[in-house]
Amino acid sequence: MLTEQQLRDIEQLQKKCEQHDGIQLKLNWDMLRNRESGGLDFFHYVQGELAAFLGLYPFGSKVEVCGMVLPGERRKGRFTHLFQQASERIRTNGYQKVLLNTPAGSYSGKALMEQLGAEYAFSEFQMEWRKKPLEDTEGVTLRQAGDADAELRIRLLVEGFGVDEQSANEVEFAVKRDADMITDWMIDAGGETVGKLRVILENEQAWIYGFVILPEWRGQGIGRKALQQVVKNLDAAGRSVHLEVEVRNEHALGLYKSVGFEAVHSQDYYSWK
Repeated sequence: MLTEQQLRDIEQLQKKCEQHDGIQLKLNWDMLRNRESGGLDFFHYVQGELAAFLGLYPFGSKVEVCGMVLPGERRKGRFTHLFQQASERIRTNGYQKVLLNTPAGSYSGKALMEQLGAEYAFSEFQMEWRKKPLEDTEGVTLRQAGDADAELRIRLLVEGFGVDEQSANEVEFAVKRDADMITDWMIDAGGETVGKLRVILENEQAWIYGFVILPEWRGQGIGRKALQQVVKNLDAAGRSVHLEVEVRNEHALGLYKSVGFEAVHSQDYYSWK
């Protein structure tokens, strides 16, 4: 578990890097705040100030890596030093797939990926909802997930995102979740539960993750109605609404754009062996 001081240090470093570079870093704050074990976060301090940070974010056999270095401390091997420590942890834990994340507009990030020998894998858009009239959502309801939904939630992740059951279990249940900040919703239609999504609150923002409909129920407008319903609720609560989608997922992109989402940032992922 990270201390409150460490979390504040990470937040301050993130703000300085984003302001300097004009980018938005993806640090998975819901996971940082809910760490149950150590050994996944690496720090380098210079004269009492956090100068470099690297975090590991495991999802079953896969692990994502994201880090940052204070602008004035770059080109001094700070990140490379932390990555060497992190790579030992990656080997020890036996992760089979390693993805490094960097904002698409970060030239220093891309240069670092080349230095580490990482290969470009894919990109994601970070999208934000722009206010627009939304349609009626009759026939589709959202309800909070319960224990009885556990098996279906795993099935939805496996069938919807192509992950293995171990990764799906970890995403859904392995990490202790803050009930005030993270809510899992089930999507009901036609008398059955046909999908799910997760809402994570971060300050005045709300992020939608893990949005998926069972394959046999797609193409009936259920996903569109469910998305509009959750957007309405979050907007009424005074939250800005955000989500992420892989750039190559044209179907999902079309849905999100039609509801009023616009791409505001892009993240690149690199595979490291």
